[in-house]
Amino acid sequence: MPPKFDPTATAYVFIRCTGGEAPSGAALAPRLGPLGVPAKKVGEDIAKGTKQFTGLRETVKITVANRVATIDIVPSVSSLIIAALKEPPRDRKKVKKIKHNGNLTLQQELDVAKTMRARSLARKFSGTVLEILGTCNSIGCT
Repeated sequence: MPPKFDPTATAYVFIRCTGGEAPSGAALAPRLGPLGVPAKKVGEDIAKGTKQFTGLRETVKITVANRVATIDIVPSVSSLIIAALKEPPRDRKKVKKIKHNGNLTLQQELDVAKTMRARSLARKFSGTVLEILGTCNSIGCT
């Protein structure tokens, strides 16, 4: 039997879910149950926190301290680029294989690069900008 959980310790749980929607209880309950946090309430908080990324898959960091959960969104480069393109939200159940086309200005590219700089593996900021440009190319925008 595993050791009992210390309620004063801080635990981090990462989950990938669709923005604007609450993840299923089956995905949250096994991870949050042993920490003493209600999965339904956390699911509602995730749905509220990811409204700006509606229809996109986002990684959410759940920090549990003293049986209180706080939600942080960890945006990916592709979701930031799609948000910068200002595309309308799509219904992921009906629309498949969407083609992202549009143009980003240099300032929009730099804003995304500044956001992602801390998580980038590049040594210099110019390398981070090149990573962002490569992601733009793979998404299909210029």
